[in-house]
Amino acid sequence: MRVTVFGAGAIGGYLAAKLAISGSVDLSIVARGAHLEAIKADGLRLIEDGKETVARVKAAARAEELGVQDYVVLALKAHSLAPALDEIAPLLGEGTAVVTMQNGVPWWYFYKAGGALEGTRLNAVDPGGAIWQRIGPERVIGSVVYPAVEVDAPGLIRHVEGTRFSLGEPSGEKSERVTGLAREMVKAGLQAPVREDIRSEIWVKLWGNLSFNPISALTGSTLAAIVADEATRAVARAMMLEAQAIGEMLGVRFLIPVDRRIKGAGDVGEHKTSMLQDLERGRPMEIFALVTAVQELGRLTGQPTPTIDTVLALVRRLAIERGCY
Repeated sequence: MRVTVFGAGAIGGYLAAKLAISGSVDLSIVARGAHLEAIKADGLRLIEDGKETVARVKAAARAEELGVQDYVVLALKAHSLAPALDEIAPLLGEGTAVVTMQNGVPWWYFYKAGGALEGTRLNAVDPGGAIWQRIGPERVIGSVVYPAVEVDAPGLIRHVEGTRFSLGEPSGEKSERVTGLAREMVKAGLQAPVREDIRSEIWVKLWGNLSFNPISALTGSTLAAIVADEATRAVARAMMLEAQAIGEMLGVRFLIPVDRRIKGAGDVGEHKTSMLQDLERGRPMEIFALVTAVQELGRLTGQPTPTIDTVLALVRRLAIERGCY
């Protein structure tokens, strides 16, 4: 099985290291700069449970050096996907599956979703439908990523917690390609449940990202601080309820109540969200996939989003002012 991880940062690097150490797949990565040079020189280093392991992987700056793959794991952020389409193309053959590991609403959301919106392309995450056309939703295996991982230095990945990567076909089918990938991930010591309804799991994670990420960027607050403050918790809750109404219109099942989901975020503790970290580091923020796309879904379903609209306007303005939009 030929597998390439495109975007070997924290999550991509962790997945690549685990698969490489397992040794049961032909694993390669596409990386850049100092990270790539360190991996070529010293291997992809993984710190897990206080122990460092070195994974020897094929690493390239250009995907065309690697050839056509059976699976391509897209582990870059959602806003980086469209600009990378030309680079991804050499990895794709007739039967290549593409595993999407981006946060937020995926570009393929309405592929095999059924209903009146079947085939709708979301401008917030796929302007002009370029990703839909170039990659093709028929290749997609959806994924919801749970591990907390950090890049401590070029070529050095530190695992904090969690090993679950939920997988699912957009159609809900338990195909051989998704179950085969899940088997290899389990061999590598990861949890890889195959879901019949991957969209509902996407929404449960999105529920928190939609609200806590922009609020944290606007306030500079950690998850625990946002939840502990009655006012900011109320804003997050209002955003989540607006999103829940949209999701339910689309047939999503929210299996936990909103207040339990909020408590779970607070229990994470003094953690800065990824959007706040990006703001502090001057990097583009995941506003489109996490917030703008939900607003777009609200328009498509006729559901009002007054709180989401307000928070989106503010965080968008902040991102523009800081050069992170």
